[in-house]
Amino acid sequence: MKKLILLALLLIAPMASDACTSAIFTGKVTQSGRPIMWKNRDTGELNNRVDKILANPAKGIKYTFIALVNSTQAAEREAWSGTNEKGFSIMNTASYNLQDPNDKTPENTMDGEGSVMFKALATCATLKDFEKMLDKMQKPFHVETNFGVIDAEGGAAYYEVNNYGWTKLDANDPKIAPQGYIVYTNHSFTGRLDEGMGYIRYNNAKDNISSFLGRGGKITPKWVMNNLSRSYYHSLLGIDLAKNPELAPNGWYIDQDFIPRRSTSAVTIVEGIYPGDKLEDITTWVAIGYPPISMINPVKVGEEIPEGLRRISEDDMTCTLCNQSLEIKKQIFPISRGNGKYYFNLKKTLEVMREIRILEEKIW
Repeated sequence: MKKLILLALLLIAPMASDACTSAIFTGKVTQSGRPIMWKNRDTGELNNRVDKILANPAKGIKYTFIALVNSTQAAEREAWSGTNEKGFSIMNTASYNLQDPNDKTPENTMDGEGSVMFKALATCATLKDFEKMLDKMQKPFHVETNFGVIDAEGGAAYYEVNNYGWTKLDANDPKIAPQGYIVYTNHSFTGRLDEGMGYIRYNNAKDNISSFLGRGGKITPKWVMNNLSRSYYHSLLGIDLAKNPELAPNGWYIDQDFIPRRSTSAVTIVEGIYPGDKLEDITTWVAIGYPPISMINPVKVGEEIPEGLRRISEDDMTCTLCNQSLEIKKQIFPISRGNGKYYFNLKKTLEVMREIRILEEKIW
């Protein structure tokens, strides 16, 4: 009865449209010794694709890079995670407790994260370059966000950024990340205490990671995909629907505070390089659409973007794999009337997820 009451209350809570879950893992906890950067993207724009932006100094693009973008984007202007030819990678999660309460910047202008990340990918090779870029940028930044960054020199950090300043949390600093990794959702650690969002998803990810590492596990992109991006563990309720589907006896459950949600549009997992590796060895693993039912694909800056992830044509800015995933997603979230959108078909999700994981064994 207590769980039923709690679930009913959870339905009242709003779902942020720009609310991601992410982590940076240093080489201390990864199987390969290489850093791994992970982002589950939640957004109001569910149709995404991957673009390759070629270096063009005349346009201020110093480095070639790949980026996750909205499929509504025709021109080169925004990136929602990406990696460039110098091994610089960036992502973000929205923050909701970092802005100065007295800041009068209009709310409708607070969407600058994509532009900042596009500029960073185009011009930065290292964390120091990114810090210099932030220092030189005109203020207000028009962001309230946590940027996650790794580079080819071993740098790995989050930057909590509001309109007028930034704070760095270094993942390589044992005082900040004693376990060798940092998780972020939709609050900032230097922000207003107990405000913001994503606390349950934060605990979901932390619990899964710490439990795995505690058993002697080492993090890989495959583990991240299957145990974070596709996790139906709920830390507050103390349940894992993927392991115990009988908790949804008729196959349906409430879509609230799991890492993958109705608003999740993609996952990117960047595996950096180890000293001595070549820059072209950096791989970004991408599953586009709804991650539990989306096929993972490797993407490298020095290679062509896989056909299923890039725009279909000049006239069709969507990509095939996202379109396919969104079609299947209609069977996962088939109810639109009333409160139906808050429920998902767990039984169908797990069926498709099992099929996808079998097919992916040929890719990993």
